[in-house]
Amino acid sequence: MEKSIPSKKSGNSAMVKLMAIGALVLLLLIPMQMIEGIIMERGSLREEVVAEVSTKWGNKQTIGGPILSIPFKQYHTDKKNNVITTIHTANFLPEQLRINGVVNTEKRYRGIYEVVLYKSDLLVNAVFHAPAFTELGIEPKDILWEKAVISMGLSDLRGIKENNMVIWNDKKIPLNSGIGADAVMCSGISARVPVDESRNSYTFEMNLNLNGSGQLHFLPLGKNTTVTLSSSWTCPSFSGAFLPDERTINDNGFKAVWKILNLNRNYPQQWVDGNKDIIGSAFGVGLIAPVEEYQKATRSAKYSVLFILLTFMAFFITEVLKAHKVHPIQYLMVGFAVCLFYVLLVSISEHSNFGIAYLISSIATVTLVAAYSKGILKSLPLAATVGGLLTFLYGFLYITLQMEDYALLMGSIGLFIALGVVMYVTRRIDWYSMGTAQTKVFSPEIQGV
Repeated sequence: MEKSIPSKKSGNSAMVKLMAIGALVLLLLIPMQMIEGIIMERGSLREEVVAEVSTKWGNKQTIGGPILSIPFKQYHTDKKNNVITTIHTANFLPEQLRINGVVNTEKRYRGIYEVVLYKSDLLVNAVFHAPAFTELGIEPKDILWEKAVISMGLSDLRGIKENNMVIWNDKKIPLNSGIGADAVMCSGISARVPVDESRNSYTFEMNLNLNGSGQLHFLPLGKNTTVTLSSSWTCPSFSGAFLPDERTINDNGFKAVWKILNLNRNYPQQWVDGNKDIIGSAFGVGLIAPVEEYQKATRSAKYSVLFILLTFMAFFITEVLKAHKVHPIQYLMVGFAVCLFYVLLVSISEHSNFGIAYLISSIATVTLVAAYSKGILKSLPLAATVGGLLTFLYGFLYITLQMEDYALLMGSIGLFIALGVVMYVTRRIDWYSMGTAQTKVFSPEIQGV
């Protein structure tokens, strides 16, 4: 049995090589940071394009209304006993609020970027009971009935495409720009409506054709609010304070129904002057094209150090076991090839879906590294081993990217398996004897096995 002779010089050379590899990995973090910056920049550019197109068409829309606002007088006495009259506004919400609508989406393009816009056709029905001024402690003689206003809060008035009318108790009334009272939202449309003490209820009806982008939200202002939406958009994102009670999503689109009670929200049916807490109860749907390429490219770049390190370890173990010398410059070239994968991934995914871009980028990188390995290692089996390692890593990363909820679990399992494989492959190496031609790299206890 041939014994290994520990050599301080050879042991030091192994440590020097490992330190050099570690330094190269740290050095490659610089181009990886630059690549991550490119990914973020491209994502930000897309957001700017979406914002620019949306601004001209119509931004995210939030619909709040209808709200019945009636001014009244209030009297105060100053320090000199002078009576001062101030005007305040009592706001009343409907007993029943029903909104039924169809949302039609369309795609616009600015360069290579896609922007999703929508046209909504909404029918708003509401029933108001007689204003309960007594609950607010307001005397009938102080009420300015002739100045009653019905308001619809809209977050972006540029989305209105038709000169709509309000039907108030079967009477058509034209709408005016501007909200009647600063009750909920800072922008909207309104109309003067006849209200008096003689009626017990009032009906409201309105067709609202509204353009927008990104999101369509509503405020649950009715004592009983029911919102029904349907669309051909196949990947809705329900958001806000309430999720739909019923929803159907298939290849033809989606249909969703929200049913909300006044007990589900934290504000009453009537109040005086403003109530800014209402906007927090908004709910609805997001109509946004899923942008996978930048999110997944960013997540995949976080695994770059692992890819570089494992690839370098494969070359280093090959040096140890097969006595093939690999120069640090050659390590660096391989590292650059691995880094280039992420640039290819982002650039190709901007013109195709993420899966195709990932496949093309990974095949190109594996082929490049395997071909280079064949040249520096002078062995087709070793080059095939390196290519197989990268193929496994890219396949594992793709699976991890698809499993968002289990990404951490999959990543930790992958790291554990990778470490176990490295430990298994290097278990027989006698690190003291590596690098000398006269000694063996396997320990004497294992060599006879």
